Amino acid sequence: MTVIQIANAVRVVGLAASRAYEPPPPVNYLKWAEQNIVFTKRESSLPGPYNRRNFPYLDEILKALSPDDPCRIVTEMCSAQIGKTVVGNIFLGGSMAMDPSDFLVVHPTEENARRWSRLKLKPMLRGTTCLNEIFPERTRDGSDSVFMKEHRDGLGAILISGANSPASLSQVTMPRQSQDDLAKWEVNSAGDPEMQADSRSASVDTAKIFKAGTPLVLPGCRITKNYRDGSQERFYLPCPQCEHMQTLEWENMLATLDTEEPERAHFTCVSCGFPIEEHHRAAMLQKGEWRADNPKAKRYHRSFYIWGAYSLLKSWAQIARDWIKARGDSAAERVFLNDTVGRAQETTGEAPSWEKLRDRAGKSTYKRGVVPTGGLVLTAGIDCQQDRAEVQVVAWGPEFRRWVVDYFVVPGHISEKRCRDRLDALLEQTWPNQAGNHVPLDRSAIDGNAWTEDVWDWARKHPISKLIMVRGRGDESAPRLARVKRERNERTGKLLKYARRFFNFGASVMKLALYRDLAKEDPLDRGFVGLPEGLDDEYFRQLTAERREPVKRQGFTVYRWVKDAAQPNEGLDTMLQAEAAATNYGVRSLPDQIWAKLEVEREQAPKPAQGDLEDLIARGVPQSTARPAEERAPIVVTPEANGVRPRTMKIDL
Repeated sequence: MTVIQIANAVRVVGLAASRAYEPPPPVNYLKWAEQNIVFTKRESSLPGPYNRRNFPYLDEILKALSPDDPCRIVTEMCSAQIGKTVVGNIFLGGSMAMDPSDFLVVHPTEENARRWSRLKLKPMLRGTTCLNEIFPERTRDGSDSVFMKEHRDGLGAILISGANSPASLSQVTMPRQSQDDLAKWEVNSAGDPEMQADSRSASVDTAKIFKAGTPLVLPGCRITKNYRDGSQERFYLPCPQCEHMQTLEWENMLATLDTEEPERAHFTCVSCGFPIEEHHRAAMLQKGEWRADNPKAKRYHRSFYIWGAYSLLKSWAQIARDWIKARGDSAAERVFLNDTVGRAQETTGEAPSWEKLRDRAGKSTYKRGVVPTGGLVLTAGIDCQQDRAEVQVVAWGPEFRRWVVDYFVVPGHISEKRCRDRLDALLEQTWPNQAGNHVPLDRSAIDGNAWTEDVWDWARKHPISKLIMVRGRGDESAPRLARVKRERNERTGKLLKYARRFFNFGASVMKLALYRDLAKEDPLDRGFVGLPEGLDDEYFRQLTAERREPVKRQGFTVYRWVKDAAQPNEGLDTMLQAEAAATNYGVRSLPDQIWAKLEVEREQAPKPAQGDLEDLIARGVPQSTARPAEERAPIVVTPEANGVRPRTMKIDL
């Protein structure tokens, strides 16, 4: 006889109801991290289980994220490699394990989100036992994908999004969310992505939003604004001698920094003057405490600032070396301030006065068309317009110095033979230097953003070692130079051939650095920009044509580089393209030995040849094909009567 057991329906309903109404267990992120987080050697220089003694400054941030703290928003403004990723992972993993609910993770772009999901989240879910049990892999029902991870019991899910995708930031309600790399978020087609993400939690009274990031540029830096809106908490440490509580400030270390002995980098007690050295750090950290500069905001928004000097993962000597390496290079100094000190670079966004630059050029020690002493590498930037190409030639030397050598216009569109013939000749042109030698172009960069196919049709006839295509990127976080990864035909989808010689450059980063460097007047300063005698006023107006200003977009204020509609800016564009070519050539990383070799090759005065032509040939002495400057017939290029500004260009044959 078959016995069929039927469950007690009343009991099943009662168990379900009791589970639903049962108060959740206490959410203790610190305890969960110690029990579950294990760092591998690949992830950290401090491998093994999570040890609070290694990251004591993270304790309070994790406590602020727990339901026991009444604040709704927690902001961590920090330098790179300080622990924001660890906090975000603990917040996410601990929430899904202890108090599961829907959790939104937003990165600057969908590509960033995809990479994080595959390289960070997936290994964490797989390698953490308690998470592996509740997030199964490779299910057939779609609950495990790159952008969505669903809790096995259906009690919650992880939704992964990019701030550039307004569709992924709509139609969901999220009790918890993590907004990563906030300073890199750009306004999307629907408006401000931060407001869109925040609104996903607006209807949840107990929601928690974690905002984290490394600052970029002020005004307009999102993470800095959030820090200032919050409690503004900093980590205070006691002096090893007098126990006066103080923060570690970069300016304090810089005041006593010896560039000859960076390993002696230290801080000085602001009370007793005692030298605080690195071996004191570990003990000081255990006695540290967070103090708020804006305590009234703590109930709603707690914000924390921490930087590399507090982290056991980075030595003070390395911080000093990083500064010494960056010092004088305005773009590198900004990266140091952002990534190491954890601060935004404050700038007015204004260019130097063009009249002041013109007057300085009028007193220059070299003339237009001549490579000055110290200019050892020559690059050119080429900007294509409807009826002309404009060209700027720049010389580069050690310690990030540069000198403008020449600026001219080539008439005709890049698709026309007359323009191409003259640009072909340009790539073979040489410029005399003050030692009497002639210097060729080492690398050139042509704008490939407009008329890309025409530019490629001309560029492909020249080797990549001599000519690259470039395109400027305006976002503040763009790298100085990066190869275009995916450039495909819109119709066929095939990878275009020019992608291997096509590069994006950080236009905004370069402009900020250039305007800071143009203000330097001492030729011995690192990053000095030399200007020749003989350039007309219009060049200086173009070089300083843009300024960084607030602009309304989708009802939200963003900061963009703008110029007057009637003022051309090709002088600035070609300067940046020439810098992109120099970066591609490697001028920022050339060792001293190479600079010394170039100096011997290019600035050593040529020795006069002795004897007649027959004697030279008989002795096997190579004959120079170069003719004296006064005998060379120049090609004079002038714009046609089409409103182009008058200029001349000399191309030696």
